[in-house]
Amino acid sequence: MLRELELRMGQPGFWDNPEAAQATVAELKKVKGIVGPIGDLLKRRENVAAMLELLADEEDAETRAELDTHLAVLEERVAHVQTLTLLSGANDARDCYFNIQAGTGGADASDWAEMLLRMYTRYFERIGFEFGLLSRKDGEEAGIQSCSLEIKGDYAYGYLSCEIGVHRLVRISPFSAQGKRETSFASVDVQPEMGDIEIEIDWDKDVREDTYRAGGKGGQHVNKTSSAVRLTHLATNIVATCQAERSQHKNRASARKMLTARLYQFEEAKRDTELAKYYSEKGQISWGNAIRSYFLYPEQRIKDSRTGELTADTTGVLDGDIQRFIDAELRRRVSARQKSPKS
Repeated sequence: MLRELELRMGQPGFWDNPEAAQATVAELKKVKGIVGPIGDLLKRRENVAAMLELLADEEDAETRAELDTHLAVLEERVAHVQTLTLLSGANDARDCYFNIQAGTGGADASDWAEMLLRMYTRYFERIGFEFGLLSRKDGEEAGIQSCSLEIKGDYAYGYLSCEIGVHRLVRISPFSAQGKRETSFASVDVQPEMGDIEIEIDWDKDVREDTYRAGGKGGQHVNKTSSAVRLTHLATNIVATCQAERSQHKNRASARKMLTARLYQFEEAKRDTELAKYYSEKGQISWGNAIRSYFLYPEQRIKDSRTGELTADTTGVLDGDIQRFIDAELRRRVSARQKSPKS
C-alpha cells in the first residue's frame, strides 16, 4: 500500500488534478503514520532479542541495565501502536484547528483558559505536533478570553478530538483577596482541516467579513493596519478569526479554511450522534457539562468524567502529560461503538 502510493505520487502529471493529489497525499500520510511506528517497534524488538541472547550466554550487569531500558521503551511503543489501532475515524489522520474559550467567571476563567493553552502547547511539544497561533483575545484582567491554533501532526484530529468539551478547575483564586475557593470553566473545540473537501459557501452573500488591527494590549505587537480578519457565517452564526499574519490576504485565506472546517463539522454533528453529544455538552460552559475536572484544592487530583481516569499528578498533567486521558477516551469510544446497535 505504501509503495503503491509513493509510485502514484512519482508519476508525471500527478499534480494536474489538485484534489485527487491532495487526497493521495493525505492517504500516504495516514499509512505512514501506521507503518512508521510498526517498523520502529520491530527494530526495537530485534535489539531486545539480541540482548537476551547475550545475557543467555553470560550475565552482565551493564547489558541487563540496557535491556531494562529498552524493554521500558518497547512497552511504551507497543502501547502507542495499540492506540493507533483505535484511530479509525474518517478524519482522524487529518491536521486540525484547536480552540479554547473561557467561560463565565471573569479573571479566574480567563486565567484558566491560559493555563489550558500552556498545558496543550506542552503536550504538542511532547508528541511532536507543529502548532501555530491563528488568533488570541486577551482577558481584561488576566489570561485569555479565547484563542485558535492550527495543529499539524500524525493523527492530530484523532487525538485532540478527545479533548472536545468543558474543562473545570477548582482552586484557591489568585484574584481573591479573601483567598476564596473558586470554580472556573473553559471549553475546548477541535475541527479537522478539510483542505480537500468542497462546501458550498457564497463568500459575498453568506458570510460577513470584519477587519481589525491585530495584536495585544500595546507596544510592538500592535499592528498599525487592519490585517486581522473575522468571518461570520450568517445562517449559523459560526465565526472564524485569524490574525497570525501581517497580510490581510493571508489571514482571510486562513479564516476561510477554518470556517469551512467548522461548517463541515457543524453538518457532521447533525448526522453523528456521538459528535452531537459533545456539542450539546459543550454548549454551556458551566456546571454539569465538564468532561474533566481539575482539583487543586483542597485535594490534588484530576478526573475525567467520561472514562473515570484519575490521577493525583496535577503538576504533570498541567505540564502537558495528558496522553493517559486521551488513550482512555479512545478506548471508551471504541467500546461504545462496539456496543451500539448500529455496529
